[in-house]
Amino acid sequence: MAGSFSAPHRHSGMGRQPLVLFALVLLTCGAMTGRLLWLQVLHGQENRLQADQNRIRLVPRPPIRGRLLDRRGRVLATSKLSYNLYLEPRLVSDATWPGLRARLASLLNLPEEDLDRRRDRGVGRDGFRISLATDLRPEQVLRFRERSRDLEGAQVDVDVLRHYPNGTLAAHVLGYTQPITEEEFAYLAEEGYEIRDRIGRIGVEAAYESHLRGEWGGQMLEVNAMGEVQRSVGDKPSVAGRDLTLTLDLDLQRAAERVLADKPGGAIVALDPRDGAILAMASRPTFDPNFFSKPVTTQQEYDALFASASKPLLSRAMNAYDPGSTWKPVTGMAGMESGKFPADVRLPTTACITYGGHCFPDHNGAGFGIIGYEEALSVSSNTFFYQVGVGVGSRALYDAATKLGFDARSGIEIGYEESTGLVGHEDWAAEGRGWAEPGTTPWIPEDMASASIGQSVVQVTPLQLARAYAVFANGGYLVTPHLATAGRDWTAPDVRRKVPMEPSTLDTIRRGLRKVVEGGTGAGVNVPGLPPVAGKTGTAEDSTGGPDHAWFASFAPFDAGEIVVVAFAQNTPGGGSVHALPMAREVLQVWNRVRSGGQAQ
Repeated sequence: MAGSFSAPHRHSGMGRQPLVLFALVLLTCGAMTGRLLWLQVLHGQENRLQADQNRIRLVPRPPIRGRLLDRRGRVLATSKLSYNLYLEPRLVSDATWPGLRARLASLLNLPEEDLDRRRDRGVGRDGFRISLATDLRPEQVLRFRERSRDLEGAQVDVDVLRHYPNGTLAAHVLGYTQPITEEEFAYLAEEGYEIRDRIGRIGVEAAYESHLRGEWGGQMLEVNAMGEVQRSVGDKPSVAGRDLTLTLDLDLQRAAERVLADKPGGAIVALDPRDGAILAMASRPTFDPNFFSKPVTTQQEYDALFASASKPLLSRAMNAYDPGSTWKPVTGMAGMESGKFPADVRLPTTACITYGGHCFPDHNGAGFGIIGYEEALSVSSNTFFYQVGVGVGSRALYDAATKLGFDARSGIEIGYEESTGLVGHEDWAAEGRGWAEPGTTPWIPEDMASASIGQSVVQVTPLQLARAYAVFANGGYLVTPHLATAGRDWTAPDVRRKVPMEPSTLDTIRRGLRKVVEGGTGAGVNVPGLPPVAGKTGTAEDSTGGPDHAWFASFAPFDAGEIVVVAFAQNTPGGGSVHALPMAREVLQVWNRVRSGGQAQ
């Protein structure tokens, strides 16, 4: 029986091997095909671009920023080239750095410790290189290029920096440029900005950024796997920015800066009352905009500028202060336009007049008898204008002020830096004066008396005051101050509008301002050769508690009105006729020499 059974069949699995191998081949081929489809079809364009980027390196070329010129074509801001030493850290290991550092230090006469410190700071804003030294001298650049083969990993590149050849001159008007921040780059990249770009930060540099900046260019270089340049495969030149001619006159600007030099603070504004062109605008304390072009600055340097108690970055020309008696023409306009105090009114003036619980004095302690508007402006009688201001009320005063451009920005291109000032009135007080609960700070008689002579509840900027006096100089038109013509007609109705005012009101104020200079508080402006001037002195208590301010607002010639000059000496006690008037007089003398074809001194 045992022999009749066959032995059991033994399966070795060899019969399935072809199927398994075939399945593996199919799986491998399918994965490879799928990967190829993913790489070449679905993401082909993206991967080809990435490959080109690995092979092609774009070396950006910054544009040359447009120059800023004065009205006669003299340079106020330009650009200069700066040669800087860089390190590409991917090409220099910790082991090779000491040797390279020693060669650089010896060749370029640079301290090794400075090179170490710069290297430790890491890569800069461009993300791939470290700045080792800035503003190299021509001989240093030449020595580097002669030995560049022995300095692998180091390079000298050129940067374009903003340069202000006159230093602090017109700093608040011109402004400055700074590198863009990462937050700004996030949205400015769409407009063609690079991470290494600089942008106008304040002043004209910011207001006319798109006009001045130009367009980046670059060179495309083919590199190998080691990062070595093989050849140039393309070049796109950068497009320079456009020059901008400003309305500033360099001679007048220098004069304005000079007369401010011995003052603790202050401003000069000179403008053409016919169209609002700014001829000079100076502020003190000031700063040097070249500071912001330095490739490297320390925190101590930044603190000395930004944390200074004197606030050098603040433009006094566009900051608001108590105007004192330079405000009296506004009160006179309110009185005449209201009909309550017509142009021929005469009022008795006294030693002081009581409003509320305070007796408000005249500045001579006695009054000036019975006088009219012209005499009141000439002698700057306080008690005359107290009566007018209190008599018409705060709303009428506010109405006159706003017609002359107060309590609003002037429209100047750099107006984002400008204070609107303050012209207090009873509605403003009822609403809480900007700091209290509504209904808790009512308008009181003392407020109205103070407002009548430009004190306490009235604050204006020197620029606003110049704009208002331009109305009296040009026959009744409110102009728009501007720093560049920019192809516009600045006498068009949308930027130069007629102020609704009776001719008798305008004529009375003009004659009064002329009498101030003929024999009143402004007589000191009269000098041989200067055409007839009209103006108003002012001495204002500082409502913040500091010493008095000195003011003088003027225009000339009286009949033609070609220039308005407002001089402001901050916290300079002694009176507008003592301090501010001589400042304006010197600027007017320079203007007169220049317009007559002479040389400014």
